[in-house]
Amino acid sequence: MLRPAAENGHRMTLTCYNDTHGYGWRHVDLFVHDAEGWELNWVHWQVPEDGPEAADAVTAEVEPLLRRTSEWRHGTSASGMDFWVADAAWEEA
Repeated sequence: MLRPAAENGHRMTLTCYNDTHGYGWRHVDLFVHDAEGWELNWVHWQVPEDGPEAADAVTAEVEPLLRRTSEWRHGTSASGMDFWVADAAWEEA
């Protein structure tokens, strides 16, 4: 069972990317946002490949109690980099 949203309105999102510019740093970010949407904190881990499928696979290994609770939403940055964002929550142990 997933924990309900905190009373203070905090929410978490996962973000993954395409290495469009060839920086060689493929990763997934886990962001914590307040009720107004401001970023409060973040942590990241590396993935071997670009995109959502790799992000899901590695997240299941790195954080087995973290669940994606929405579909991945695609976006493109101003520099042309593809990225995906999904909502996330901790599962009860």
